[in-house]
Amino acid sequence: MSLLSVNSPFHPVDPGRVVLETDEAVAFYDAYPITEGHALVVPKQRVSSLFELKPDIQTAVWDAVRLTREFLAKEYHTDSFNIGINDGRAAGQTITHTHIHVIPRFKGDAPDPRGGIRWIMPDRANYWDR
Repeated sequence: MSLLSVNSPFHPVDPGRVVLETDEAVAFYDAYPITEGHALVVPKQRVSSLFELKPDIQTAVWDAVRLTREFLAKEYHTDSFNIGINDGRAAGQTITHTHIHVIPRFKGDAPDPRGGIRWIMPDRANYWDR
């Protein structure tokens, strides 16, 4: 059984990877996690960009992100999170079904975590030493 339609690049979702399911989204552990507990929140409707969804569906997806974050915080006793979307090919999107990364972060998991997602452009990330 898959929680997403067969036209999704994520189909089928292994039930053992599922974190939660709502009417509008499913959250499951990333197949290539950056940290322990790294999960994806995926709307059930296949669209390339989150912004193609109707506003009420976007809201429901963000609620699923909140619920996923709450679950992961309890499950992994995390210190912080990176939450992000690669929206479009130039932004690094490789899977054409929009998804939101919920990445648990832990004290000491990186030598210097300052800048977070800014490190997608390494030569511009370290603004605090300029």
